[in-house]
Parts: sequence; C-alpha cells; structure tokens
Amino acid sequence: MRAVAALLAAVLPVLGIAWTFNLPELFGQVYITEQYLALILGLTIPAGLLLRRQPGVPVVADIVLGVASMLGWWWLSLNYQDWLLDPLNRGSEKWVPALLGILGLFEATRRHCGLVLTLLGAGFMAYGFLGHFAPGIFEAAYLSPPRYLLYVYNDANGVPGMVLGVGATQILGFIVFGAVLTAVGGSAAMTDLAMAAMGHRRGGPAKVAILGSSLFGTLSGSTVANVMSTGVVTIPMMKKSGWPARHAAAIEAVASNGGQIAPPVMGATAFIIAEFLQISYAEVVVAALLPAAFYYLLLYRQVDSYAAANGLHGEPRESLPRLGAALKGSTPLIVPLGVLMYFLFWLGYAPGKSALYASGAALVLYVLSGWRVRKGLRQLPEILVQAGETLVPILLVCAIAGIIIGTINVTGLGFALTLALGKIAELGGSLPLLVTTAVIAIVLGVGMPTSGVYVVVAVLLAPALVRHGIDITSAHLFILYFGLLSMLTPPVAIASYAAASIAKSNMWQTGVTGVRLAFVAYLLPFVFAFNPALLMDGSWLAIGVSCVTVYCGGHVMAEVLARKTAFGGGVGRLAAAAGGLLLFSITAIAGPYHPVSMIAAVAGIALLVALSVQARRTAPQPKFTSDTLQNGASDART
Repeated sequence: MRAVAALLAAVLPVLGIAWTFNLPELFGQVYITEQYLALILGLTIPAGLLLRRQPGVPVVADIVLGVASMLGWWWLSLNYQDWLLDPLNRGSEKWVPALLGILGLFEATRRHCGLVLTLLGAGFMAYGFLGHFAPGIFEAAYLSPPRYLLYVYNDANGVPGMVLGVGATQILGFIVFGAVLTAVGGSAAMTDLAMAAMGHRRGGPAKVAILGSSLFGTLSGSTVANVMSTGVVTIPMMKKSGWPARHAAAIEAVASNGGQIAPPVMGATAFIIAEFLQISYAEVVVAALLPAAFYYLLLYRQVDSYAAANGLHGEPRESLPRLGAALKGSTPLIVPLGVLMYFLFWLGYAPGKSALYASGAALVLYVLSGWRVRKGLRQLPEILVQAGETLVPILLVCAIAGIIIGTINVTGLGFALTLALGKIAELGGSLPLLVTTAVIAIVLGVGMPTSGVYVVVAVLLAPALVRHGIDITSAHLFILYFGLLSMLTPPVAIASYAAASIAKSNMWQTGVTGVRLAFVAYLLPFVFAFNPALLMDGSWLAIGVSCVTVYCGGHVMAEVLARKTAFGGGVGRLAAAAGGLLLFSITAIAGPYHPVSMIAAVAGIALLVALSVQARRTAPQPKFTSDTLQNGASDART
C-alpha cells in the first residue's frame, strides 16, 4: 500500500504542473478550474488515507473509503459543466457523491491535520444544516440539506473555490520548488551559509538557528516541519555550546515560526493574502517586510544580550565551513532563487509558475554541473513523491477552508460575527476589538497548519476589523500574526513543544521562554494596526519615525528580558520596560507625524548610543595570568 500511496502522491504535482502550463489546451481540451480542483482533491483524499494509516483500521476500509471519496469528487469534475446549466436539480445523483466526497475529506484531514481542524469544519457543517435553530443574531436562514450540501460541494464559493485554487496552483509550485532544492543540495547549502556567517559569533549556534530557520521556514509552509528539519541540527549544537535546553528549544521554535511571516514566500500564505485582498503578490511582500525584519532583529538582540551576559561563545572557526567555500557551494540555492525573483518580480509571472521555472533551473543546473543525467532522472520520482506528500495536508486544509467559507457565505454567519464584534468596539473602541480578535485568533489557531490558521481566522474576523476603521492590509496581517502565535503560546504551544522534545527540556518552561523571545510578535500587530506606516503605507518621514521608535523601544525591552541585571535590576528593569513599551508604541498612540513621536525618535537614538557606550565600558576585560605574561614576553623576544 505504501507504493500505491507514493504513486498517488507523485501524481499530484504532475497534475499541478500540467495545469499551470496549460497542457490540456495543447491537446484541444478545455476544462474549467473547478474541474481541475475536484480532480486533484479526488486524488488527494485516498493518498492521504494511505499515507497515514490508522492503527486498527483494516487497509480494505481505507481503500473503500478512499475510492468512494475519489469517485465522489471525480463525478463532480466529470459533470461540472453540465451542472452549471442545471443548478436547480438537487437529486441523489448529486448529493450522494457529495456526501461520500466530504466524508472522505474529513477522515483524511483528521489523520493529517488533527482533530481540531476536523471538528471545526464539522461544526461549521452542523451550523449549515441546523443554523436556523440558533438564537439571536446567529440565527441563519433555513437551507434544505441537499441545497446546503451541494453548495459547499460544487459552488465556486465552497470547496472547489479560491483557497483550494491557490493551494493547487501557487502553493503547489513552491512545494515542488522546496522539494527540488532539498534534492539538489539547496537546503544543505543554506545550513552551511548560516554556519559560516554566524557560527563563530557570540552565542553563535543560536544565531545560526535564527538565520537558518528563517530561510528554511519561509519556504516550508509549516512551523513544526521547520522545527523538526532544522532543529535536529541547531538544538544539540546550542546545548553543546552552553545554552540551557529550554532556551535552545525556544529559540528554534520562535525562529521557525517567524519564517511564516518573512517575505518573500511567507510559508506560502502570502499568495492567499494577495488573493483575499485582491492585490499583487509584490504588495503583500512589501507590506510584510518591516514587521518581519523587526521580529528577527529583536530576537537576535535578545540572543546576543543573553549570550553576552552568560559568557556563551561561538564555535571555533576551524570547525565551521569557510564563508568563501560556503558561498561557492551555494550555487544550488542562489541561482534558483535568482531565477524565481526574475520571473516573479521582473517578468510579473504568477507565483506558482515562477516557482516551477525556478525548479526547472535548479534541476538543469544540478544535472549540468556534474553531468549527472542518470542520477537526476533517478531523483525525479523521489522529488515528485516528496512534493506530493507535503502537498496532501495543505490541499486538505484548503478544502476544509472551502467548507468554512461556503458556510459563512450561504448562512450569513460572517455578518453575525461582525455584528457581535462590533458591539465590543462600540463599548470600548478599537483596542478591545483588537484584543478580542487576538485572543480568538490564538484559540482558533491551535493545532492548525499555517494556511489554515490564516484562512479560517481571516474569513471570520477580518471584516469586523475593517468595518471599524482598521486598514484592510493591517487587519489581515494582524490576524496572520496572532493565528501563528498559537504555535508559541501555552498551554498548547505546538512548535515550542516539538522543539522541547528534541532538546529534552521541560515543555512548559520552553513555552514560557518562547513567549518572552517572541514578545515583539505580540506587540507589533497592535502598533501597525493603528499605524500602517510600518507596512510601508505612508510617507518616508512616517516610515522612518515609526521604524526608529519601534526598534529603539524593542531594543530596550529586549535588554530587560535578556539580562536579569539590566538597568540595575528590580525597579530599574520595570521602569526601563515601561519606557521601552511606551517608546515602542508611541507612533500608534500619537501618530508618526506628531511632534511627540519625532522627539521620541531622537531620544530613542540617543538612548541606543548611550547603551552602546555603557556596554563597551562594562565589557569584561581579558584576564592576564603569569603564564600569559610569560608567553607574551617569549613571543616578543622571538
């Protein structure tokens, strides 16, 4: 069965590549997008069931359910064009395949994405069937069961809709790109570069984790997958160099989670954001750039300060890859990324197609660099299988998101939620609304993959934020940040707990340490919600003032969190933390053009200069022993 599952998984990227390059049209065949989506989803479900078997469930049961569900979705693909002309007929020839297809979808999702997302999807379906019994503003209009079921099954606002379309085209291209990079040595080159650039510095292994995880995380699409991929290398290295186990695990978890908000790929969520906002992909990348930069800069600041306070040194240079050699060996990484950027930003191609061109360039470069034609051909099936297996849970998440979106559209639930959150805003203004949204996003994001977190929370909560004056791009990035923070926030900090399992550290302590290291991610969304200049939406003066105050305030808070004796300890630390928080948020409170904000920016720069001078004065001086002096005198005579 493993071979059958691998074959089904390998077919998924092949179908996606064929669709992206319009191969059916070359053979005179014309299909609607929904037909392609139903076809690929039909293959995804049996592949998902066979790839992750349930203990105690006979393989025959998986085969029967997988084939029945596959036929249900393929029946939709086969008949979709005819059904467009006959929308009022809701006979059993339509709803029986719909029922089989959706049942298989839920079971495959439960196995790959966990019970939380499955129950969430099932709960929305229950609301679709029974929502007319709900009280008050949550009462939905009555829909007959066949009408609701067929809406989520075959409507372009249901399962075969926008989100699954993004997953089966744009995200698919980047999944293939990631699989190709791994096969041709791009991931290894990424690690070597990080080691050569950061390994020798103070607290070096932690800085390697930050750089390596940020680069790998933006492509991986999964925080936990990133932790398990890079953490097995970086966490033992950090522990060996003197980092406490909980810090090593937390640094890896926070750095890996940041990859999901770091341009250019943002864990593939950037494409969904662009689709939701109906703006270009490049605009999403530009908007997300500064918050991601602050996330990593202030994480780096904490790591560096902690290493300085605790005497944690880097690795010896002789044990690390040389930077020149690492750069020379990075060709399998740099050239494909250059091709990607060329097609994506210069030629303006669709992201998925650009990623596939970059994948082709990586393969050609790999083959030609050593005339490894046979080896390259042998690796091709492995690449397709790996890409397909990675793609399965993403497509399942996108399909469940289609159920949620379809239910919200057809029942009016989105309006009811907007109304409920609007009452909170009327009572206390936008800040309580943002706090409520943040808490809901963290709770709903528990246990869900990156794309699923964003889609579910954005569909439910973004309209309420926009309606009450929050800029639409700020609202969607606010939701993305807090949805992802569920990965780091106890009691269900999945990324931190995955890293803790590698570090063999206490899970709760690791989770708390991760929250402290990621403090900027909890504060920054509130700042850019009130001050879009941090999303590059404003004049250069507004952007400059906002950047200075945010970084200076964050720097002070990072010092407070990293050093127990910072600012004299005790009351001094509390006062510094309060001052740093005020400086961090001043542009959100007063606006970037207010004189107070400009004065704060100048004061912040002066404060950083003073802290730098003080750090140099208090830096420990080398200790000279008699042996050192004798050796020095001997060297001088020589």
